[in-house]
Amino acid sequence: MNQQALSAFLWSVADLLRGDYRQSDYGKVILPLTVLRRIDCVLANSKEAVLAELANRTQQGVAPDPFLRRKSDATFYNTSPFDLKKLMGDQDNIAINLRGYIQAFSPEVRDIFDSFEFDAQIDRLSKSGLLYQVVEKFTQIDLHPESVSNYQMGLVFEELIRRFSELSNETAGEHFTPREVIKLMVNLLFVEDDDLLSKPGIVRAIYDPTAGTGGMLSVAEEYLTDMNPSASVSLFGQELNPESYAICKADMLIKGQDVGNIIFGNTLSDDGHPDQKFDYMLSNPPFGVEWKKVEKAVRAEHDQQGHNGRFGPGLPRVSDGSMLFLMHLLSKMRPAAQGGARFGIVLNGSPLFTGGAGSGESEIRRHVLESDLVEAIIALPTDMFYNTGIATYVWILSNRKPAERKGKVQLIDGSGFWQKMRKSLGSKRKELGEADIATLTRLFGDFAEANLARIIDAGGKEVGTEVVLKGEQAPQAPEGGKIKLAPLSKIMPNESFGYRTITVERPLMDENGNPVVALKGKKKGQPQPDTSRRDTENVPLSEDIQTYFEREVKPHAPDAWIDHDKTKTGYEIPFNRHFYVFEPPRDLSEIDADLLEVTDRIKAMIEEMAA
Repeated sequence: MNQQALSAFLWSVADLLRGDYRQSDYGKVILPLTVLRRIDCVLANSKEAVLAELANRTQQGVAPDPFLRRKSDATFYNTSPFDLKKLMGDQDNIAINLRGYIQAFSPEVRDIFDSFEFDAQIDRLSKSGLLYQVVEKFTQIDLHPESVSNYQMGLVFEELIRRFSELSNETAGEHFTPREVIKLMVNLLFVEDDDLLSKPGIVRAIYDPTAGTGGMLSVAEEYLTDMNPSASVSLFGQELNPESYAICKADMLIKGQDVGNIIFGNTLSDDGHPDQKFDYMLSNPPFGVEWKKVEKAVRAEHDQQGHNGRFGPGLPRVSDGSMLFLMHLLSKMRPAAQGGARFGIVLNGSPLFTGGAGSGESEIRRHVLESDLVEAIIALPTDMFYNTGIATYVWILSNRKPAERKGKVQLIDGSGFWQKMRKSLGSKRKELGEADIATLTRLFGDFAEANLARIIDAGGKEVGTEVVLKGEQAPQAPEGGKIKLAPLSKIMPNESFGYRTITVERPLMDENGNPVVALKGKKKGQPQPDTSRRDTENVPLSEDIQTYFEREVKPHAPDAWIDHDKTKTGYEIPFNRHFYVFEPPRDLSEIDADLLEVTDRIKAMIEEMAA
């Protein structure tokens, strides 16, 4: 069964709930029962062996837990004589038996259903007379891993969450990231390490502090194990939404991961992995979401621990907490002396440039650039995410840059690499194709500067594009057409994003037009500044302040001076400015000719109507 058919079948359960449940509550029943059926199918083959082992160990008076885990096909088990199909044999006691069946799971599985608060739904379904019908519906679908892969199951969960979130007017995109975006991020994380990761017996830890349903962790694990089946991959995560946490934990459980590594709670106020460091990390934190709820805890850590804590570089404005997750990931990097780390994080445009010199955002950018941690920033197309159509960027950071990347940042404009979806999903109208992902990965992996050549035919229509690496010849223009070149990948020194904000003062004048001088203090005899004429200038780090001042300010204000005590260093990454290509307007003679042609056509039409 393909994913669409499977999603449609599970969604059909909503027909049973309609009337007794509001649409916004369908997910409270369908999601936990989908997880339950999946786990039920996973354990089916070892059910009898587990029950026999339980009887044997109980007779011996031995704690059965470790033995049952070994007998099970998974790292968890169920000691009830029931499975979902056997529950159908006693309609009158379905509620009692279903509860007993769930309580007979090993503790980590019971925690999943506690997070779903499924016991309350058993009560509600039972009182509505729906419990037997709904559970029976789920017994009709085979969710065994041999029939439905873990990857496919993850897509099904994400599809269901998206639908339920739309029905309840929630933001579905907060819970998961489109799979093609994850694939691009995973490729970018690992492409430089392919040789290292293919060695036998490697051990790697991967972390997502905003795990959602676990999609990023799953794709990263699949990439590594496909490349190197002998690799030992440990997955770690934390998630705030109870339903997403439960699904993520169930997914990790079925894959044989240690579900104790998946923590429930708010990453910013209550770090679930306080002493852990990781090799690779991925995150898609919520965009533009304020962090007022956790402000007290975050500010306390910033003030009391400084750089020994997670938020030492600075604090962004309360209206957007995405840069807090960036700093959180920085604190989780395995030290370079122990092999180092690399991570990818999806951010909106705000962290690139919001905040002037000395602001929290600027200080965070200053920290990552002066510490030489930013490897690349890749612009994604708009309309890529389910809950927003805004421009987004993937930042890749590492504390073990290859020699050729040291002191540099690669900017890649991937905003033109997309294909239109057959059907929009919320705000998502575009997707990255396999070729798009391969092109962006190759540009990053090769650390190559490049232009994008747009091929325009004689009629002005774009008929194709071609990536032109630095030093390569642009393609030949078609007859009567032309080639338009635009920057695609640029490599820039870290300091090119830095500047100093200088304060330019002008003298305060008395009624006779003479400068007012200070009569005492350190500045006695010097002109007093006129605050109403005060101005600021941003001077690039690569330029001498006095040289800039003499050239740009003095010719226009000969009496001005710089107050050096107020000079601040700032950093911003004006991404779009570096990829802007000026297109001169058409020649006036062409425009005049077009206007004349249109005017003549209108005159002719009027004359025909008059006749």
